[in-house]
Amino acid sequence: MNSTNQFDIIIVGGGPIGLACALEAKKAGLHYCILEKGCLVNSLYNYPVNMTFFSTSEKLEIGGIPFVSNNIKPTRPEALEYYRRVATSNHVTIHLQEEVKDITPANGKYQVVTTKQTYTTTFVVIATGFYDIPVKMNIPGEELPKVVHYYKDPHFYAMQKVVVVGANNSAVDAALETWRKGAEVTMVIRNEGIGQRVKYWVKPDMENRIKEGSIKAYTNSTLMAIREKEVDIQTPDGLVTIENDYVIAMTGYQPNCNFLQKTGIHLSQDEVLQPAYDPQTMETNLPNIYLAGVVCGGMNTHVWFIENSREHALLIIRSIKKKMNL
Repeated sequence: MNSTNQFDIIIVGGGPIGLACALEAKKAGLHYCILEKGCLVNSLYNYPVNMTFFSTSEKLEIGGIPFVSNNIKPTRPEALEYYRRVATSNHVTIHLQEEVKDITPANGKYQVVTTKQTYTTTFVVIATGFYDIPVKMNIPGEELPKVVHYYKDPHFYAMQKVVVVGANNSAVDAALETWRKGAEVTMVIRNEGIGQRVKYWVKPDMENRIKEGSIKAYTNSTLMAIREKEVDIQTPDGLVTIENDYVIAMTGYQPNCNFLQKTGIHLSQDEVLQPAYDPQTMETNLPNIYLAGVVCGGMNTHVWFIENSREHALLIIRSIKKKMNL
């Protein structure tokens, strides 16, 4: 297949795992293309500007290409630069700012329809991650401009009254960083305290700020309503109303389950919405359509990371080579 719009493999998603699949496809001599709806490694680009990874740089490497970092734990800018260099130095075939809308069977192959054109392919790899759709709180006022589900930079919140919803890494980072820029920070935490998955070097810092009263935290509590200048918090002691300028809702993210379902991939009938795939090959219930990366976990978005889903690329390309008698 060497026509402009015909490929052996279409990879949906240009994140680290999509790139890993492309590198393996290229190594196998397969004609492939990545389709990415945003920029290169779009999810990482949307991470907070000061973010530090939990993993070491070695565990973020793909395609056996070394990731050299100045720190034990690499930063967001270092990761963006690493994956950009991986893509450019390997001349990865990728179409950016092109969203996949439909994948449908067509004469023993698949038609992949995007916002720009239609492709024909024998195999499809869906590596779309989970960072594009925030989990909503579904409360009055959530649609107000003062509410964000993505946190980027702390300076914007300097000298403002900020409510941070959540207790895991993203919420803790947002709370500490905005407080250090002079924001008056209140955390609303659904459970007893800070999440167990919080980075071990950050957790004591957060707990000490709460203990000393620098950051106010309502535990076992829920944000109930948001208005222009205040919010309502349901606490164990009753409803509390506080003044507020901004709400940073770090309530988590979810994969595009509707897209998977529309494509025809079976999802489990429980709240996890686990997509069906063979863990030996990563092939779904649809022949020649594969899953790679965090999308494999459904709503359990803390099961798969870059470091433990890099291997998906090897499994997928091995399966495809076998089917093509390569």
